[in-house]
Amino acid sequence: METDTIAAISTPSGEGAIAIVRLSGDEALDIADHVYKGKKSLHDVVTHTIHYGHIIDPADGSVIEESMISVLRAPKTFTREDIVEINCHGGLVSVNRVLDNVLSQGARLAEPGEFTKRAFLNGRIDLTQAEGVMDLIRAKTDRAMQSALKQVEGRLSERIRKLRQKLLETVANVEVNIDYPEFDADVVTTNVLKENVAFVGEEIDQLLVTARQGKIMREGLGTAIIGRPNVGKSSLMNNLVHENKAIVTEVPGTTRDVLEEYVNVRGVPLRLIDTAGIRETEDIVEKIGVERSRQVLQEAELILLVINSAEPLSDEDRALFQAVQGMNVIVIMNKTDLPKQVDEEELREYTSGRPIIAASFLNDEGIDSLEEAIAHLFFDEGVEAADMNYLSNARHIGLLNQAKRSVNDALEAVEMGVPVDMVQIDITRAWEQLGEIVGENVHDGLIDQLFAQFCLGK
Repeated sequence: METDTIAAISTPSGEGAIAIVRLSGDEALDIADHVYKGKKSLHDVVTHTIHYGHIIDPADGSVIEESMISVLRAPKTFTREDIVEINCHGGLVSVNRVLDNVLSQGARLAEPGEFTKRAFLNGRIDLTQAEGVMDLIRAKTDRAMQSALKQVEGRLSERIRKLRQKLLETVANVEVNIDYPEFDADVVTTNVLKENVAFVGEEIDQLLVTARQGKIMREGLGTAIIGRPNVGKSSLMNNLVHENKAIVTEVPGTTRDVLEEYVNVRGVPLRLIDTAGIRETEDIVEKIGVERSRQVLQEAELILLVINSAEPLSDEDRALFQAVQGMNVIVIMNKTDLPKQVDEEELREYTSGRPIIAASFLNDEGIDSLEEAIAHLFFDEGVEAADMNYLSNARHIGLLNQAKRSVNDALEAVEMGVPVDMVQIDITRAWEQLGEIVGENVHDGLIDQLFAQFCLGK
């Protein structure tokens, strides 16, 4: 384990009121004390206190910055090492001068995520909690933030450790059977094994149930707005974003490229994509936009299909319904402020039970109903109210699926009458796979790769 002292700017780059330079390591106090001038030495102050002073250049004693310095001594810190945080003015020049001064006194520039990595290596948090920190930073909605916060608090870790303990008890039971065959404990061992392993399998299934929703909260739901030209796609985009992102005119074919924006719809982050109207055209630029729209259509997880209720369904509308068969689709009848011309019976035949929302984007009508339909399509409101601990990390999901297969293999082996010492192999494999989730059975290369995804200074 590396024990040198690291330093980095922990606030976003750019101008701001305050910036923070963070140090962590055995020499953090010594290094900070060399560049700090205040009423007393930082070695003499009480831990977890903040002190006013100036950052100076030790070479000539000139003042570099006015600052407030936080001193936090090990082990009650984020990294379980001594930590010093230098709060200075948030200008690009000032904060970089402070960092350069700290580095000149022997600190090393931290790698991305290295502070959190040290917290993991020093046993303060496990791997799921570390990944939760990254999810918390990247959360795009309140719901995603709450889920990440529960992971940081160790909710997922606690459940995984209970499952590993149950498997460990099962393995111990099998070992007793192998080491003391004179007690003829085969029946007892088999019954306990089946009960414990089946329980673990059910718990894994419960975790995996939330995987789809968790992935949406973590990455956003790829949502394509499609329809023929001039039905109101760009108006829908602007209504959801609450900003005039897309140009809206009465001229068909105004949108000629793909516009993308993140929006929060009742806690569901949508990666909203406004596409060019899909139609046959001879305009070279518009044709490129239409082709891009068709590509987005294939990659989207949710389709918002907009039609004009003031006109009968056209062949282009019917072709779009054919193109989105088997996808998650919400149909929006726009322009309900005009006399209705669309045949609703025909429309229901094409929608095949999918939600139909009546709307007038001109009058801001129908958006609430659309947002409610999106939330109900992807989230069970009962689950939301009872448990915000959604499984969102692809690594966790993959390992849980592997552990589930190992558990199933063990149960099948028991039913086939395979000796318990052979079944133990599958149980041990499941125990190891669950251990990889919390970082108890994981190689260094994976740890480096995971923490490299963090921002610098975290």
